[in-house]
Amino acid sequence: MTIKPSKPSKTKPGKTTRQPVPGGTVHPLPADLRTTLLSHPTVLTAWLDITPLARNEFICWVEDAKQTTTRERRIRRTREELEEGQRRPCCWPGCSHRARTGK
Repeated sequence: MTIKPSKPSKTKPGKTTRQPVPGGTVHPLPADLRTTLLSHPTVLTAWLDITPLARNEFICWVEDAKQTTTRERRIRRTREELEEGQRRPCCWPGCSHRARTGK
């Protein structure tokens, strides 16, 4: 049996769908980050390609922002870094919320 890869989303920038987008191992996906992912098909493809632990790192990094402007900047940088092929957020020591067992 051959498994065919799924077709890329035809969602136009700025439009969202009910498409399920996975979160991390500890953190659920916040709505504002989900909207950004769904608005950029290339970024969504990269998001689906990284591990749940890597997604968790991006989510924790965004959620850790204390100011709205910082959070917005981190969401933009998440998009940019995924577009560039990075698989973890740059300059982030890691999520302090998950157990060191990898769960």
